[in-house]
Amino acid sequence: MTDLDVDPVPFFSQARTFDGLWPDISARIEEVFDNGKFSHGRQVAEFERSLADYTGARFAVGVNSGTDALVLLLRAAGLKQGDEVVVPAYSFVATATSVVLAGGRPVFADVDAVTYALDPAEVDRVAGPRTRFVMPAHLFCQMADMAALSEIAERRGLAVVEDSAEAIGMRQRGVHAGLHGAGGVLSFFPAKTLGALGDAGAVLTDDPRIAELVSGLRHHGRFGRTLDNFPGISTETGMTGTNSKMDDIQAAVLLGKMTCLDADIARRAELAEAYRRRLAGVPGVVRLPEVVDTAPDSTGVWYVFLIEVEHRDELVAHLDRRGIGTETYYPVPFHLQPCFAGHGHCRGDFPRAEAASERAVALPLYPDLTIEQVDRVCSAIRDFGAGRCA
Repeated sequence: MTDLDVDPVPFFSQARTFDGLWPDISARIEEVFDNGKFSHGRQVAEFERSLADYTGARFAVGVNSGTDALVLLLRAAGLKQGDEVVVPAYSFVATATSVVLAGGRPVFADVDAVTYALDPAEVDRVAGPRTRFVMPAHLFCQMADMAALSEIAERRGLAVVEDSAEAIGMRQRGVHAGLHGAGGVLSFFPAKTLGALGDAGAVLTDDPRIAELVSGLRHHGRFGRTLDNFPGISTETGMTGTNSKMDDIQAAVLLGKMTCLDADIARRAELAEAYRRRLAGVPGVVRLPEVVDTAPDSTGVWYVFLIEVEHRDELVAHLDRRGIGTETYYPVPFHLQPCFAGHGHCRGDFPRAEAASERAVALPLYPDLTIEQVDRVCSAIRDFGAGRCA
């Protein structure tokens, strides 16, 4: 028997999870139909309260995607046309394009080689007279160094907003991701640690003014009572907003999945440790991930298990032939993306971001994954490494 004769190992699956949660989720969806309001309704209101309780945020505002959450947060936090925002050169492209969509200009900075997060020293190097914000992204399994970034921001008079889209459950010095500055965001894309059945997102903030502005901006700039309020469609429009209301179906799914969020996070940690034990010392594996923040009350969450390997693209093809899914995070750093060609950067400007983009690959990691499947993935990687060394 070969690996091709057994079931594939998808990069992500949540079928078994949904089987267990479906009775609760389906009951909530029935409530949506009974209420007759399919977005911006009661399930969204309940989910916002639950999310605020879980994260410790004073306000959680549901929107229809993590990207919209970033755009609306930047606008609500005071970004003006042409303001510069320092962002890491290595992240999902929405980290940078959200700045453009909000009317600003992203300024790229290199990342830390271990955490992949924005390097605080680089902020000092690239920030200029038009820089108004710094926006770190918390990637994969841990947060950026928010103490150092906050110190630099305060010294330079910059506002801090967090692309914490991947970071539900992550905390630094007891403070949840997204709450170390003006605000942060969460994404509930299906593959996230807390995932919906489609797109959904939220803004987290302790600032009542930002919460009010985001709440209005998501509903075409309408203020006052709009959540679960049919007449709210005709309320006065206070500013130019957009349609970014969260669907109640997605809120119902997320409420159901929040009941097992902590257990899912614990399972992800178990799987990550299994990977670490099995891949230690494997030829061709350049680096295994590690959580470096040891400050009191700081916790990482294994959203992605990212390794750096030699001959990354060949390994991806090898695993694909074995029926094993992977994801390349992120093959093109921002300064080399065609949409940012006008920024005038070239290869070599951000070497750590470039190294990560050329060597990093994510392995399957989700609560439905079994240890037997982890064994198959690691065995295939060992075979690849041995073949390269032969």
